[in-house]
Amino acid sequence: MSRSGSGKKPVGFATHITAGGFAGACEALTCQPLDTIKVRMQLSRSGRAPGTKPRGFFATGSYIVNRETPLALYKGLGAVLSGIVPKMSIRFASFEAYKGWLADESTGKTSVGGIFLAGLGAGTTEAVAVVTPMEVVKIRLQAQQHSLADPLEIPRYRNAAHAVYTIVREEGASALYRGVSLTALRQATNQGANFTVYQELKKVAQTWQPDVQDLPSYQHMIIGLISGAAGPMSNAPIDTIKTRLQKSSFPSGTSAMRRILNIAEDMWKTEGVKSFYKGLTPRILRVAPGQAIVFAVYERVSTAIERLGKKEHEEDSYSE
Repeated sequence: MSRSGSGKKPVGFATHITAGGFAGACEALTCQPLDTIKVRMQLSRSGRAPGTKPRGFFATGSYIVNRETPLALYKGLGAVLSGIVPKMSIRFASFEAYKGWLADESTGKTSVGGIFLAGLGAGTTEAVAVVTPMEVVKIRLQAQQHSLADPLEIPRYRNAAHAVYTIVREEGASALYRGVSLTALRQATNQGANFTVYQELKKVAQTWQPDVQDLPSYQHMIIGLISGAAGPMSNAPIDTIKTRLQKSSFPSGTSAMRRILNIAEDMWKTEGVKSFYKGLTPRILRVAPGQAIVFAVYERVSTAIERLGKKEHEEDSYSE
């Protein structure tokens, strides 16, 4: 995150790329089980019959572990890791670029509205560049309910690379961008809320501690935890429809809007309004701690890179 507001020299573009990628990898390795549970809950048809309730967070997790082994909670991790590093790099780098373009020329500062717009832009950029194809592959892998303990139970998609190959061969390359409009809308609102809340809470923390030059990691984690919960609470229906859209297959020629409307109509008629909020609990439990990890690691890594670069510059000056 740019530190220009505190009087420091702005962080370089390469630093945003490196720190963002490192932070994304840490988040994926930590939070993948929660994402798998969220996807299964969103795809679940349980609770349709009168008098029955949909399977909850802990019941879904236990079902996966008992039937498919604990490793099944990490289904789709390969797709996530291959996509999350460029995703986070693009997110932070594009946010800082948009934020700089929207800054006041006389003060160099960006307003709250400008930060929100920069977040919207960053979310849209990452959705189109990386997130949509990554999530199509990830959801297809996570939706497979085969047991990893039974070698005779062969899944449709063996791994991320095989999933990409199969999807492109059977459905065409455009299938990897199924749900791109909903994904862009979800990511834009996520990051608009995420970056705005984070930046404003960070300013408050720095105001309360004027003598502290760099906030400690635990404070970045708390601020990231709060900001990370803002997005999922504002766009849960979008995420649920997107998940079902990316899992489903439709006859060729069906428009994207028709697919979205068909899914939403079916959910409304057969499962009720609550179905649009399926998986919200694990999504918040996954995204909020994930953002806490991302911001804490990002701030720490970017600070370390800055200090290393400054030290090397000083050594070069002395050698001259």
